Amino acid sequence: MHGSRPPEMQGVTMGRRGCPPLRGPCAVLLALVLGGVPTFALATEQEEPPAAGAQAAPSHSASLVPPTPREDSLARLPEGLQLTEPVVVELELTVDEAGDVTEARLVGDAPAALAAAALHAATRLRFHPATSDGVPVAVRLPFTYRFEPPVAQAPRALLTGRVRQKGTRKPIAGATVQAGDATAETDAQGLFQLELPPGSTALKISAPGHRLLMLTETLAEHQRLEVLYALEPLSVNPYETVVRADRPRTEVSRVTLHDQELREVPGTMGDPFRVVMLMPGVTALASGLSYPVVRGVQPAASAFYVDGVRVPFLYHLLVGSAVVHPDLIDTLDFQVGVPSARYGSLLGGAVDAHISRPREQGLHGTAYVDLIHSGAFIEAPFPETGTTVTAAARVSYTGLIVTRVVNAIHGPETYKNPDGTVLYTDLGEPKIYADYWDYQARVEQRVGEGGLRLLVLGSSDAVGLSARDPKVQDDGGIGLLFHRVDLRGRHPFAGGEAEVGLTLGYDRLGLNFNKSGRDPGSYELTQGAVTLRTGYTRELSNALTVELFGQVERRSASLEASGTFRPQGPGDGRNVYDRPDILATFAGVGAQLTFKPTARWTLVPGLRLDSYHGFGLDTSVALEPRLAVRHALTDTLTLKTGAGLYHQPATVLLPVPAGEMLALERGLQRAVQVSAGAEWRPHPELEVSAEGYYNALPRTLEFNFEDVISNVRRRGLAAEDIQSHGHSYGVELMVRRPLGRRWFGWVTYGYNQSRRFERYTRLGANGEELGPAEGLLPYTFEQAHSANAALSYRFEFVTVGAVAHFNTGRPESGQFGYRTMRPGTNAEGQTDWVPVSRDAVDRLPSFFRLDLRASRSLVFENFLLDVYLDVFNVTARREVLYQDYEYGTSSGLPKGLKKTGFGLPVVLPTLGAKGTF
Repeated sequence: MHGSRPPEMQGVTMGRRGCPPLRGPCAVLLALVLGGVPTFALATEQEEPPAAGAQAAPSHSASLVPPTPREDSLARLPEGLQLTEPVVVELELTVDEAGDVTEARLVGDAPAALAAAALHAATRLRFHPATSDGVPVAVRLPFTYRFEPPVAQAPRALLTGRVRQKGTRKPIAGATVQAGDATAETDAQGLFQLELPPGSTALKISAPGHRLLMLTETLAEHQRLEVLYALEPLSVNPYETVVRADRPRTEVSRVTLHDQELREVPGTMGDPFRVVMLMPGVTALASGLSYPVVRGVQPAASAFYVDGVRVPFLYHLLVGSAVVHPDLIDTLDFQVGVPSARYGSLLGGAVDAHISRPREQGLHGTAYVDLIHSGAFIEAPFPETGTTVTAAARVSYTGLIVTRVVNAIHGPETYKNPDGTVLYTDLGEPKIYADYWDYQARVEQRVGEGGLRLLVLGSSDAVGLSARDPKVQDDGGIGLLFHRVDLRGRHPFAGGEAEVGLTLGYDRLGLNFNKSGRDPGSYELTQGAVTLRTGYTRELSNALTVELFGQVERRSASLEASGTFRPQGPGDGRNVYDRPDILATFAGVGAQLTFKPTARWTLVPGLRLDSYHGFGLDTSVALEPRLAVRHALTDTLTLKTGAGLYHQPATVLLPVPAGEMLALERGLQRAVQVSAGAEWRPHPELEVSAEGYYNALPRTLEFNFEDVISNVRRRGLAAEDIQSHGHSYGVELMVRRPLGRRWFGWVTYGYNQSRRFERYTRLGANGEELGPAEGLLPYTFEQAHSANAALSYRFEFVTVGAVAHFNTGRPESGQFGYRTMRPGTNAEGQTDWVPVSRDAVDRLPSFFRLDLRASRSLVFENFLLDVYLDVFNVTARREVLYQDYEYGTSSGLPKGLKKTGFGLPVVLPTLGAKGTF
């Protein structure tokens, strides 16, 4: 409603009851323009002077406040009626104390159709009531409707379309499309609509963070033109455009990484899982091997998940990229300690990679190629059916490039006589082969308020030696293979959300060798599994959420070894190792509550009950209570603590198919984890965390890989008794600048002490046995100090980053390589190397590494091209894995003795290009 508030009416005489005749009525004019918003015009008339000799009535106008319009009511021109000139319809309205029109009557002459339209509309008028001395009163007042002929409009044209970002093709919301005085703004899908006059029109399209686009469009009368405009970003994929909210933290120790934090960290080759190696509390078996040692336990004690599906082999060829395409991963959660009750059967940390949510609009994909492998990712939504299909695959050609280089260096060499005849040919070293591939596919389908998802993934690795000459057999290799098929459904149920999932799995580990054409050997472990999962989550109130979960997994495995793996002595042939009937059932149920009694307190109690049953063995049962507590002491400082009981079957150094099943007869490992710390956020762009922990290990069962290969018997892993106990404790610090603006990075430091109980023989100065001893000794994988610093910064035309890593050496215990030796005297009285007691071993040297990455993004009309160079260990430094004690000459040692540190400088350069559309 347009117009100013009307002035007070003058010369109107009213009573408190009813409406007396108007002595000097006020003419109130309301002009309504057909099809538009009505405007009000109010006019007044002066009361005529009284006749001669007549007494004027007393005036109360000083205390009278006339009604004012509150809600208008448009009188529409009757259908089919054509006007050539304006028509005015005069009415008299009765407005009661509430401001409602109780009566409307025609005053004067007017066409019947227009009068009826005006009377009908007038009854829907609403006013702020008139008042007398502040008290609402009823009044009668004149009211006018004015009907105007329709205004003839010039022919128009319609411009519709979408504004998106050049390169990524993402729709731009809030972009402005301007044509002279007419403007339109794009919606969330980048769509806009603008009416324009026929002819040529200059357009200006703008959006924050993008270059201005100016162009001219020519439209004909009544034309509807659909267009697509692409704006070039000022900065390609700038960090400041990332806006993401982590799910509320309820765990004690959890780090969540996103986007560039997963894919642009130097030295990781763009792989999200390798970033875990740069987190606090994590050390490595060796530089380049990305299986983490978490808080002083074997790598096999930690678990890796892809949306709840456990992945058996995480990295290709142990040093390569992970077996899951990085573009399939959206976020990565790493619970370095005290994992929540959702995770069972582990003593270490839990790494859970969450798959990206499917896009609902437009085809999306990536493709890349580098020196080691190439891969592709594509996602296609079908909005009409609520379906999204995603597929990804990668293949390595190390067998075509890297191995050819190595084989060329050690290639055959022909020796000839002076007359040119061939004397003999040195075949050189055997050929090296190494290759791998992986695949993933996903189908998401909306079903009512829920959905179904089918996820399949798999991987294959092969590495080894093959003979150059079939007459001289000297070859061997290792092969790893797994497949997973996971079907799950989610749907609202009983006020919450229920989930049911079924997973099928197959794993295989194979070893083979052939030495000089004699006694070929092979070793193969295979495992099949069927897993049924259920879960239910419900928010009972704003302060209480309950989670219920359970799963049952049936595993069947077979083991076969032949050749030199045969035990010596009487046996029943080459298949004495065969065990085709290894069966086991792993089951677990649990519950977890998230309780927030106040805005600053969060308590998360949980409880798991797991059972482990091997065919022909007793069932092992594990009850695991867990608790996490967080208290926001201030808006920026949060204290946290937690504790839990954890169990796991015996572990091998690295995950091995059927490994847990073969050792079930030994029972379960146990650990009690306790952790406490604080999180401080002094600035929105800075996070600081500190945490101390103590893990009691009342029972450990830790094999190394050599035990599995060389000590397999009919009953499984029949090696010497490996049961032990111990503990680990330490401190972890992290200062992190999360992803945002032009840079991100973090600095971490970890201090760890890990001990295991061992029985050993105490040795004298010359290696002589002095007698048995026992005690808590440093664990094989203990690295007391480790530190990492990661930084990535995006300049205008290039992004550069660096990672610095430092760790102290692990104990020279003898499990990998030699135990520490000292110069001494042997039984013949000669200078020789002699072993030292297990409690007197040295530490291997410390190690420092620097990784670099540089990338450049190029924008094309429909895709982005990223060119990158990533170098792991650009300094080519060598980490000493063990000391080799030899005879020779070495400074600082007695004559005849030589000590050499063994280790290869693992350098992984990656030069590649990636296109995104």
